[in-house]
Amino acid sequence: MNHTYAVIMAGGGGTRLWPVSRKKHPKHTLPLLAERTLFQSTFDRLDGLIPFERILVVTAAAQADELKRQAPQIPAENFLLEPEPRGTAAAVGLAAVVLHKRDPQAVMVILPSDHFIRNRELFHQILRAAVEVAQKDYLVTLGIQPAYPATGYGYIQRGERLPEGFSQPVYRVLRFTEKPDEAQANQMLARGDHSWNSGMFIWRAERILQEFARQMPELKSGLAKISAAWDTASQETALHSVWPGLRPETIDYGVMERAGQVAVLPAEGLEWSDVGAWDSLFDVLPADEDGNIVFGGQHMALDTCTTLVYGNRDGKLIVTIGVSDLIIADAGDVLLVCHKDQAQQVRQIVENLKNSNKEDYT
Repeated sequence: MNHTYAVIMAGGGGTRLWPVSRKKHPKHTLPLLAERTLFQSTFDRLDGLIPFERILVVTAAAQADELKRQAPQIPAENFLLEPEPRGTAAAVGLAAVVLHKRDPQAVMVILPSDHFIRNRELFHQILRAAVEVAQKDYLVTLGIQPAYPATGYGYIQRGERLPEGFSQPVYRVLRFTEKPDEAQANQMLARGDHSWNSGMFIWRAERILQEFARQMPELKSGLAKISAAWDTASQETALHSVWPGLRPETIDYGVMERAGQVAVLPAEGLEWSDVGAWDSLFDVLPADEDGNIVFGGQHMALDTCTTLVYGNRDGKLIVTIGVSDLIIADAGDVLLVCHKDQAQQVRQIVENLKNSNKEDYT
């Protein structure tokens, strides 16, 4: 693990957790599940596996000061600031060229900043195994055992087990499927050979740069210019000159779906959630005897069940009578009330606000 680096992706907005997650304070900067924020929990989880000096954070310039405040243990030069959003392919590429210049043998562990993982010991065990596979030039993704036919996740179909005799079972990836409809999701669950795509990836920096050169040559060309100027007086000039011209793309579409030598390592037992939307909190937060979850505020209930109440900590009392399967989120200037089954539609409200010139609420 001496050449292993963590890269925390912390530039997103988390619109499906609106109105608590906002443009000025996105979800990974908030203590949604505990006293520590989701971002802090992400690097806390690496304690004992990867030291702080080998943790990099890719984030938006507007979020950098807050994240540095939350993680003073991470060296300032390890915060890589995107001048503007260009997708996860560009973000991963920036980290790859910086790390490859720093350490040509670098192995990258790509981690979203907004995941919940309860079993830290198993997480370390799985990452050690994934690094072992990545050192054989595989692009490794961690696959989560599906708990239900989710339509909000991508899926990975497993092929044959790799023959190299790794410390944990690892399988060749046959294909990726992005956010299927309910019928497809049910079929994939019935087959038993699909995992949810966790969004956690492990590979050698040199190996992913080779894939960029093969599949996204324009991105690779731009990254080469940034790399040549990195750690020189023209670093910021080069970054701000090249970055706006990069084509926005995700690492999944841009690289993983057509890459060779891709492997999936099943990550069962992590007690994982991507904390992607309000309904996902039912999987990770403790409920009372009626299935209600209350945090951040005060709640009084009568004939209420399977309802989530998020208060804005200002002492306001929220009272519910005769309701079930609701999400109630009070952000002070905005109150959200929606049915649990409609939680994924919150993102559409944010788009509607932008289109209605009401961005102060986003």
